[in-house]
This record gives sequence, structure tokens and C-alpha cells, in this order.
Amino acid sequence: MGKPARVLVVIFALTLAFPLGGPAAAQEQHGVTVIPSSKNDVSPRLASIPPQTEGARSDRRERPLRGFPHATAGSPDAAVQSTVSVAAPAVSSAFEGIGQGFVGPAGTFTVQYAPPDTNGAVGPNHFVQTVNVSFAVFNKSGAVLYGPAKINTLFTGFGGLCETDNDGDPSVVYDQLADRWIINQFAVSGANGTSIPYLDCIAVSTSGDPTGSYFRYSFPRSYFPDYPKLGLWPDAYYMSTNDFSGNSFAGATTWAFDRASMLAGAPATAQLFHLSFLYGGLLPSTLDGRTLPPAGSPNYFVSLGDAASLYLWRFHVDFANSANSTLTGPLSIPVAGYTELCNGGTCVPQAGTTQQLDSLADRVMYRLAYRNFGDHESLVVNHSVAPTAGGGGVRWYEIRSPAGTPTAYQQSTYAPDTRYRWMGSAAMDRVGDIAVGYSLSSATMSPAIAYTGRTPSDPLGTLQAETILTSGTGSQNGGLKRWGDYSSLALDPTDDCTFWYTTEYLTASGTFNWHTRVGTFRFANDSDDRRGPADRRQRHWPDDSQRDNRSARARQWERSARVQSGLAVRDLRVHVHVRPSGGTDGHRDLPRQRPLRGRHGRHDHRNGVPAQGDRDDRRCRARRRERAERHRPQRHDRRACARGRERRHRDEP
Repeated sequence: MGKPARVLVVIFALTLAFPLGGPAAAQEQHGVTVIPSSKNDVSPRLASIPPQTEGARSDRRERPLRGFPHATAGSPDAAVQSTVSVAAPAVSSAFEGIGQGFVGPAGTFTVQYAPPDTNGAVGPNHFVQTVNVSFAVFNKSGAVLYGPAKINTLFTGFGGLCETDNDGDPSVVYDQLADRWIINQFAVSGANGTSIPYLDCIAVSTSGDPTGSYFRYSFPRSYFPDYPKLGLWPDAYYMSTNDFSGNSFAGATTWAFDRASMLAGAPATAQLFHLSFLYGGLLPSTLDGRTLPPAGSPNYFVSLGDAASLYLWRFHVDFANSANSTLTGPLSIPVAGYTELCNGGTCVPQAGTTQQLDSLADRVMYRLAYRNFGDHESLVVNHSVAPTAGGGGVRWYEIRSPAGTPTAYQQSTYAPDTRYRWMGSAAMDRVGDIAVGYSLSSATMSPAIAYTGRTPSDPLGTLQAETILTSGTGSQNGGLKRWGDYSSLALDPTDDCTFWYTTEYLTASGTFNWHTRVGTFRFANDSDDRRGPADRRQRHWPDDSQRDNRSARARQWERSARVQSGLAVRDLRVHVHVRPSGGTDGHRDLPRQRPLRGRHGRHDHRNGVPAQGDRDDRRCRARRRERAERHRPQRHDRRACARGRERRHRDEP
């Protein structure tokens, strides 16, 4: 992240004598700014573009940490979870991601930068991973389909800094509502010390194939837009940045990109609100699952507040009339007191070396995951803290009612011993299971990759015993302290319950020799037999063309369900969550509402009872089941089946 090492970086270490966002500070933001894309086009198929690779070079660089003002005074942590009971799920699958010696179709990868800035997204058939400053496309078994390639390979032929610069801080997001991939990074090297604006470079796939073509965009910015983080929302792609003017922190910025235009490849605009220097390290919320937020819901941004609060903003965007766009906040969410790990700096120990690692505990960690359960909305997020007993812990939250009075419904600091857990990423699956992945290290162990989680039946504010995804067999040394910068935990859209986690580890001690690992797991309580018919059908629709290859009756069922639930939205093609029932802890199975059918559907429009044709069909199926259970030969009662078909055809116009 950040500019190359030749640029002097000033890291703020301010102890503020006041909270970062009092009532007066709440007004410290500018009005909306509209930025048109400076250029947009459509690329050739990525598979047809020769991958550009990072060759070995002598001036390998540690990307400097660009800090911002934050409250260094802490509070005693009264939310520490020091004991655990049942074990978190076992690893389902794992494979090597991009790292030193990684081999793909484009050749062997050589680390040139640290930290790796590991990020990943999963779709129906692929996993796409980005690191600093490269990417690769995998199938879901771990086979490399494209790469490793420099990220600016995506902008081959685009021109300008997006094509010539390859500066990193990348993000990749899968848009499950449209079956698209979004990859971005900034372009800053060619703009340093000139009047040329910095650029945010965004590529949006034209289909669900990440090796296909991309709509490409560049958006100019006079501030250096550091640490960009993307979020998916139905009305826009949202982003947060920490902005710098020269070497001085200039405040955070919240962005909204015109999603509808970018999905169509049309010229697009970004609307943004720039906050004062009092605020930094915000994250935009990103939608998990297919259940949309309530109509008109703003996107939510969250940051750390003082030592006993989080801050929340609401960003409503109107691309038709920017005068209607608003950013409100911050709202203060009271939480249990905490102290930032290493006071936001460097103190994480490793085995076999005195070299300590950065904590990045001055900010909430990617992602701010949003989910709508019908009877409530939840956000989950985490950051790194210093437990009173020593070591480092992951403080995680489930925030409810973000549209009303946001509250920390449950929270805790996961620190079952005095080892250091940090650089986490949190997410929640469709039944309310929460998972957290993170790095794990101590003076007697090299950094490893671990995760834990909870089910709705677990006591509130508790996580299960951690599972080691990968044990590290090396420690970082040679004066190199940067680690991770962020990691990524995402949900598989095919079942909405398999977690995919990726982050950094080492196989041998050294410098600029990091590896990454990709692992999957799921909770036993979220199984296929808990899924409704629409959920099961979704698993077999990996792209739009297959989704549309359905019977008229299936399409009519979905249209009726959307109308009854008030969600007649173009991008929503599968199921709609309705009233929850059963379960505990507020997260419950989500049954599917059977719409009342007319003459052309399953129910009679006059009295809501099954039509005669369907009753005959059911009798036919019941006879078959009875015979199968008695192990009798399967003799079909063709007359009943024929009667059902004839009556259905007779009912149709």
C-alpha cells in the first residue's frame, strides 16, 4: 500500500485530547463532489491478453504504512473471551495462492513488494485473488487458469496511468446480484510531483467469466487515495479511501460509483464526500447473500471511534440528481472498552527473531459484511486489540439496526491465550453463523493462519476453539515489519454458507518471501437439507444464460414471490427471504413463502386450494413413493398422471 519507498512518509502518532467525532466534528465534511470517469472502454478477452509479470529486480520495496490521527489512549477490555468449548469447523479444502515461487500459466511469481495486501473473491466457478501488485484466476479446485499477472494487465491498450502504472493496494469483489467481477487498484507513480491527477482504475467484467472481457474505467483525484476498499450495494459500488495531500493526511473519503452504468459499460460518474482529517480508516458495507437491503437503504460506513465506541455513517446516493445525495453521521455506537494492539503500531512477536510485525490496529479490518435476515439487519466487522492479560486479540462485533439506532448486539475479544491474533476478516453466512479468520503468532511460533466462528446456538459473544488453516514454518526478518495490510473472508455464492479465507504466511524465514494460502470451511448446522427449493435451484444457475433457461412456471413463481414481497428488482432472480421462524439467537431458518396462485399456477385463485390437476399429480407421486418403500416393482398409474396433465393443460389459456 502507499507510495513507493522513495517518498518520505509521516506517520501520525497523535494522542487526541478529545474524541474523534464530537457533535461539532459531525459537521466536518464537505458537500458532495461529482467526478465523471476520465475514460472508459471495453477490453479484449483477458484470456487473449498476454500476462505481464513482475520480473526479479534488485530494488524490492517495503510499502510504507501511511497513518492518520487516532485515539491512542485505551480502556480496560471487559469483553475478553478467555475460554473456548467446541472446535470450529475443520478445513474443507485448501490450496496455495500467489507468493514466492508460485507457478501459474504465466510463469513463476517473484515477490517484489511487502506487505502482500491479500484479497480474494469467490464466484460460482472461480476464485480470483489479488496481491500487491498481481492477480490470478483459479477454478474452485485451486487450478490456476490465468496468471500470475500484473494487475495493469487488465488495462492493456487502455492508455494513461492505469496502463503504465502498477501501484497496488488492490481489491477484488464478486457481484452476486449481476454475476460480475470488479477489480481495482490506484495509479500514483506517474502522478507524483506533477499536475497529473492520481487515478483509481476499475475493471468490471462483462460476464461471469473472470477471464473474459472487462469494462474499464479511470476516475481522477487530486488527493492521493490510499488504502481503497470496495463494497457491493444494489445501487452503487461504494469505496473508502484515506486521502493524503503530499505527506499530510487530508481526511477520509467515501465514494459511490454508478453501478448501473458500469455494468452496461457506459460512461459513469462517482459521487464522493470528503471528511475532515479527524476521520480515517472507514470501511463501506458490502452485501452478502441475495436478500437485498430494504428499498432505499443507504450504504453504511464504519470506523473506530474513541476507546469505547465505533462510528457509523449513512451514504445515500442519487445518480440522477446529486443534490439529493447525502452522507449523515457519524453516529456513535457504544462498545466495550479496548486498547489498540501495539497502540496501532508495531509489536507482534515471532519465533526465532527480534523482528516485530505491524498490527494495523488503528482501523477496522476488511470487510464490513452486511446481511438482511428479514426481521433484522446485521453488520459484522473486527479490529485488533490488546487484552489486559497480554498478547493480542481480535475484537469482533455484530451490529444490528444500522438503519435505526445501531447497537452492538454481540461482541467479544477473542484471546483464549496470550498469543497474538490480528489482521482479521469477518463474515456471516445465510443462517447467522459468524466466522473470523486472522494471523496467529508469538515469540515461540512463526505466524500461522487460523480461524474460528460461532453458530446461532452458541452463547452470545463467544467464538469456538480455533482451527489452524496453515502453520507457518518461517518468520519475517531483515528489518521488514509490514505484514498483511488486510486479509479477506468471503461467502461462496453457490450455497451462501461456505467461507473462503485468504491471507499471508511464510514457509521459511527471510524477507520478501511471503506466501499466501486459500482455505474453505463451513459449519455443520448449515446443510443442504435446510435450503428451500429456490436455494437448491440457485446452485445450478452459475450464469445468467442458465438462470434464464427455466420453465415458464418457475419464472412465474419467482415473479409472484417478488411482487408479494415488494422486491420486484431487476437484479434479483432467485429467492426472497421472508418471515423467519424457529431457531435461537435471532438467526433462524428462512422459509420460503408460497405465493397464492391463480389459474396458471399451483393454487386456485378463488380459494387458495390445490387445483384438481395438481391433486392428481400428487396422488400419482404418492403411489410411487409407497411402492418404492415396500420394494414393489415400479408400476405407474398412468391414468392418474394423464388426468393431472390433461387438467393442467385445460386450465391454461
